[in-house]
Amino acid sequence: MSGSSFLTRALAVICALALFGAATSPIHASMLGTGPLIEAEQSAADRDRLLAQLEREEVREQLQALGVQPEFAAERIARMTDAEIRMLSEQLDELPAGAGLLGVALFIVLLLVITDALGITDIFPFVHAQ
Repeated sequence: MSGSSFLTRALAVICALALFGAATSPIHASMLGTGPLIEAEQSAADRDRLLAQLEREEVREQLQALGVQPEFAAERIARMTDAEIRMLSEQLDELPAGAGLLGVALFIVLLLVITDALGITDIFPFVHAQ
């Protein structure tokens, strides 16, 4: 086998392997509506607003009085779905001024009890998952 023939075959094999190894995937382009973008941005803003509420001293004291560590509540808010965040945010908007602190604390405790009952979390020892 001559050097030129070997080099030609080796080059052909390398080119074939390069073609098989190349990652080719179809490219899809589509228009992205503003609705999903606005919803995602609103959800992020609502989540930030809820976390900011947890930073308030009155809310932290109320949560601790109810037996909930504020860190657990913040962790749960971070894990909430966009629908849960939207529901909680709407309830906060409907509460009268001044009643929001207790309402937020009670809602978060209720949400944590429900998630304990479903077996998702294990925060309260008196709630047993079914």
